[in-house]
Amino acid sequence: MRILKLKDCFFIAVLTLGIHQIGVAQTGKVNIQQDANIPNLLEMKSEMTKDGKLGERYKIQLYYGDNNEASNVIKKFRSIYSEWPSQIIYETPNYKVWIGNFRNRLEADRALMKIKPEFPAAFIPKPQRG
Repeated sequence: MRILKLKDCFFIAVLTLGIHQIGVAQTGKVNIQQDANIPNLLEMKSEMTKDGKLGERYKIQLYYGDNNEASNVIKKFRSIYSEWPSQIIYETPNYKVWIGNFRNRLEADRALMKIKPEFPAAFIPKPQRG
């Protein structure tokens, strides 16, 4: 009977020691060393995202074709609407007239509804990663 009690005591001691070690392992200190450029890079990334240079952005395409007609379309657009940026993009062998730099599809759809009466062929192409 005495041996059984000694085995039980040994088992309880090992179990208690194991639980204590797990508890000690969970109360450590973490020291993080970070490069000094990380805050600057995070600030640059947030500015680029805000300016539309990074991430998915929606644009409205008004025209796809030759350069002369693209110039006429962009002049007509700029004379009517000044609230959105416009640009001509060259994609071999044709030119595209794109307007806006919308953060989400809802903004682009609202603008498209305003533009459709003057430019019925306008549409929103699938956004490309910036």
